Amino acid sequence: MPLFRYNGRTARGEAVAGSLESESAEALASHLFARGITPIDIKPAAASHDAALDLWRRLGGGRPDLTDLILFSRQMYSITKAGLPLLKGLQSIAASTPNAILRETLGSVIEQLQGGRELSFAFARFPDIFSKFYVSVIKVGESSGTLETAFERMYEYLGMEKRIRDKVKAALRYPATVVGAIAIAITIITVWVLPKFAPIFAALGDNLPWATRALLGTSTFVSSYWYVVAALLAAAVVGFKLFVRDPAGRYAFDKLKLRIPIVGGIVRRAGLAQICRSFALTLEAGLPVIQALTTIARATGNEFLTERVLALRDGVERGEGLYRTAQTAELFTPLALQMLAIGEETGTLNEMLDEVADFYEREVDYDLENLSAAIEPLLIVAVGAMVTVLALGVFLPLWDLAAGAGGLG
Repeated sequence: MPLFRYNGRTARGEAVAGSLESESAEALASHLFARGITPIDIKPAAASHDAALDLWRRLGGGRPDLTDLILFSRQMYSITKAGLPLLKGLQSIAASTPNAILRETLGSVIEQLQGGRELSFAFARFPDIFSKFYVSVIKVGESSGTLETAFERMYEYLGMEKRIRDKVKAALRYPATVVGAIAIAITIITVWVLPKFAPIFAALGDNLPWATRALLGTSTFVSSYWYVVAALLAAAVVGFKLFVRDPAGRYAFDKLKLRIPIVGGIVRRAGLAQICRSFALTLEAGLPVIQALTTIARATGNEFLTERVLALRDGVERGEGLYRTAQTAELFTPLALQMLAIGEETGTLNEMLDEVADFYEREVDYDLENLSAAIEPLLIVAVGAMVTVLALGVFLPLWDLAAGAGGLG
């Protein structure tokens, strides 16, 4: 339905303004009259700004990151705990929010609340900022009168997720720096250094070592057809993005990520920790098991894990029990399965899920602390191979020339 902006007055003469979706301006006027608001002006919302903002969001520009959502959830927890009116609290948060996209979004949320919508409904209009999981937890908090607890749990959950992400980034910083340095060194040598030696190597004619011929051939091709190389790289990037945008391609890529040596196990355990933590959170919020599994399935960020969680949900729907279904879903380790079985039998499933999440997070922490040590041998081999090829390609012909000159002397 189209979005309309309106101005009006209440029965007490107070000015009100906002925006609401409606089939027509007349239908919106009837709705406002029924709420005791006399509309003064109703007009379609300006599409140009919204369209530009939507395009900016789709490109990822300025979109709120995890830190912004953590701060917002913490602020919402504080205002709900203090008993402040929701509208007044949101207006204060929006006024102090540095992120322009989030500030604009909160402005729209405030207008929806002024129009009589629920907070979860207003959040759901912005799925690129508030995930389905986030909206579901807030909706349960609204319906059960525990909105304060819902925001507190989301604040804690997002904080744990950020902590894991930061540790992954810190662990990968050193390997990424080394790989980047290798790539830069190869580019400089191939494009600028080797062409300087080409006239010298030409004196040897066809007697150049294979490594030298390979390096010179690569250097000549890159220098002469750099635009072809750039086009191929751009095509590879675009092709990869199109591949992962396709559901089947995304599933295959996400499944492959879990099988990458060294890193795949960390990604899998981090994903399982997130699944268990969000499962416990939704159960604690009051969602039934089947609805909770449906909600968290899309919060994994990995299509393969999503498919496994949905298989888990389907098994529970068939009445097979959570533990038995988890065994066939091939998601959890034997220790985690035993903990789930105990939780299911004793009625403490959400507590046990938190324990399982803690278990996986400790494993992830340990793996991340040792990630650099595990990757370092591979980096040493890569650097050694590069140095060997360059040494063979550059110095062997120079030694041959020196030997030839010495023989002539």
